Amino acid sequence: MAFEHLIASGLCAFAKLLTGVRAVWRTTEPLPRRRIYFANHRSHGDFVLIWASLPSPLRRRTRPVAAADYWLQGGLRRYIANRVFRAVLIERAAKSGRADPVGQMAEALAAGDSLIIFPEGTRNLGDTLLPFKSGLYHLTLAHPDVELVPVWIENLGRVMPKGAVVPVPLLCSLTFGPALAVAAGETRDAFLARASAALLALAPPAD
Repeated sequence: MAFEHLIASGLCAFAKLLTGVRAVWRTTEPLPRRRIYFANHRSHGDFVLIWASLPSPLRRRTRPVAAADYWLQGGLRRYIANRVFRAVLIERAAKSGRADPVGQMAEALAAGDSLIIFPEGTRNLGDTLLPFKSGLYHLTLAHPDVELVPVWIENLGRVMPKGAVVPVPLLCSLTFGPALAVAAGETRDAFLARASAALLALAPPAD
């Protein structure tokens, strides 16, 4: 594990050097609690930036949720996803025998880990958010003691645009918002709309 920790430190240092990332915590602190960090989805590097911005003790107990079809391509990606990030890898294509994505995430929470998820389900470079998938709601119902923390990612889509191989150095920022939870009797659609609004409220004003 010491070797994996060394790789993790190197990846974090590289991500911070490349992006000059600045993390802003609004009324929320980086505390050792089980959390679901949910963010807008800009690139395959999204979770790396969030993960790298957490203090080391929190990082060790925080697992990104990522696409299996991307991260299982090639031995190096597979090793980093499984051994360094300890990612929860989700099969996006519907097929028989596919593991239940919500069940996979719930297992990680039950084991005492936090998660980084992207409820839009796919990358989005628009100014607004795509409709959230229902998994965030079901996870929250199953684990009401887990805090939900919205995280707005700014500029990373320009650092690693879709299809890019070489990242472009550019300043990025992360804004961690106040934690929220499902209210008593709140419907799925009402909760997802409220979670989406809480995340969008963290976006910087339009120029």
